[in-house]
Amino acid sequence: MRFTPAALALSLLLVTVSSAGLGQRPDDEIDPRSVALVERGRVAQRAGNLAEANGLYETALAVDPRNRTAFIALAEVARRQELPGKAIRLYRDALRLEPNDVRALAGQGQAMVQKGAVERARANLARVRTLCTAPCSEATALQAAITAGPPARVVSAQANPSAPPPGAETQTRAPQN
Repeated sequence: MRFTPAALALSLLLVTVSSAGLGQRPDDEIDPRSVALVERGRVAQRAGNLAEANGLYETALAVDPRNRTAFIALAEVARRQELPGKAIRLYRDALRLEPNDVRALAGQGQAMVQKGAVERARANLARVRTLCTAPCSEATALQAAITAGPPARVVSAQANPSAPPPGAETQTRAPQN
């Protein structure tokens, strides 16, 4: 009699924990609608319609947030739009799902080079080389990006922002009393 409340509580806990595991899908089972949206996004991306591709990839992630391919594709669009910070974040989201994804690691490294973080990109390259048992295209592409270095930044036409622009005439005004 004195063990009845404890036994009931333990059995209730076991029923709750075991039923929560039954309703979840395995990580490798991505919603087919999400996969179809990624394919449509790839078609739009190949056609050069980055805005449409971006929307389709985001919709694919809304359908199934575990779709690592959608994160990587969205990051590639961000890199093409010259948004390396956004691309790095999206690759990081893909790497949270699969930490050893060579494609995500290499893409993140290329985005880091694009942003100017070459040393961090080298760390990604070392990790990619560790994961690839044979020479792989991802390591080669990342090495080429590191060798090329970050893109040249556009320098402002006006070096000193407090100085008047070239060709502007300065007027001197007499102090008013």
